[in-house]
Amino acid sequence: MSKIKRDHESGRTIWILVGVAVTIFCVVFFAARGRFGTPISGKAVITVLAPFERAASWFGDGVEGGLTNVGDIMTVHEQNKQLKEEIEQLRVQNVKAEEYAAENKRLRELLGYKNLATQFDFVVARVIGREPTTWTRMIVIDRGTEHGVNKNMPVVTARGLVGVVSEAGPISSKVELILDPRAAAGALVQRSRVAGIVKGNLGDALSPRMVDIPRNEDVAEGDTIVTSGFGGIYPKGIMIGTVREVKNDAGGLLQCAILEPAVDFQRLEDVSVIVASREAPPEPIAKPKAATGTEAEKKP
Repeated sequence: MSKIKRDHESGRTIWILVGVAVTIFCVVFFAARGRFGTPISGKAVITVLAPFERAASWFGDGVEGGLTNVGDIMTVHEQNKQLKEEIEQLRVQNVKAEEYAAENKRLRELLGYKNLATQFDFVVARVIGREPTTWTRMIVIDRGTEHGVNKNMPVVTARGLVGVVSEAGPISSKVELILDPRAAAGALVQRSRVAGIVKGNLGDALSPRMVDIPRNEDVAEGDTIVTSGFGGIYPKGIMIGTVREVKNDAGGLLQCAILEPAVDFQRLEDVSVIVASREAPPEPIAKPKAATGTEAEKKP
């Protein structure tokens, strides 16, 4: 019986303490909100209620500060997301702007060359293809017979000679580059007027050669090489490149010149096709006249 009684009294004590705590909490809560007034006053009451008021104030400030921090974090996260999107958009726009600027520069060069070379009619084309195995020999452009481009038309840039149209389709064409060992272009040393033929170089795909130059002819490093106009394909005076090195052929009677091409074939993107020329072809080399008083003139 005594044990049951002690347990009963212990339970009552706990409930009393809980009730007192709840009562004090309610008094503090409603007093803080101005909805509850109590006649109790004095230092004792203030002393008893002070810890609970501080706890309530701390709890309220903590909740308010936590909510404020959460709101700030969400705002910063959203702003960061928007900034990343804007940075990505600006990056894409910057890439496009650089591409447009580079294209405009190339087209201005072609237009400048067109204004200088008024004896030619041009069709501007873009390089749209290269074969991996023959990228130094052949390119594909986005102009064809529908645009006035036909086989055997010269292809140039503002810097110099590119090659010749080898096949012309309705909307695209293949261009044989002067780097191709099978290609040949009549050429002149601009300074000394020495003639030769420019061909592709099997030993160095990016450095064509000027061959068939007699050994005693005047060719030197740094000389400018231009088209001679002979052969009926390339007009006269188009820049081909400069002499980088002069070598003697194995036979000893001829020499060849290794050229630095004027065109950067590794960065070739836009070209011009010469579809018409108002330039007169070079006159054929005349045979020397027989000297007077020769045996041929004495015959009846």
